[in-house]
Amino acid sequence: MLKCKITVLKKTLQPDLAESFCQEAVSECPCFKEGDAFIAGFEKPEHFCDWAWNDLMRFVTALLTGGNFSTGAFAGWMKDETTMVACCTDGVRPVIFKLERVEI
Repeated sequence: MLKCKITVLKKTLQPDLAESFCQEAVSECPCFKEGDAFIAGFEKPEHFCDWAWNDLMRFVTALLTGGNFSTGAFAGWMKDETTMVACCTDGVRPVIFKLERVEI
């Protein structure tokens, strides 16, 4: 059965943007730790950020339905056709994820 393994690669913070636009002090995303891993089908994994899932689900869906990010329109992008690197759209503290199509 095909699944998608989602691994947190990096948590980031843009302190200049946080200071300019946020009402209060902001730190890196509290939802994830670097190295966290989740297994997903077409449904959001338990305890996964709703906003991040909304951003990643299009890539997860593509991987689970046989799509890839190394050929066709994406030729030259990813080294491995079963992998994609993507992030959530939080402009102040985005989290970067590795998405991998895996056989479970």
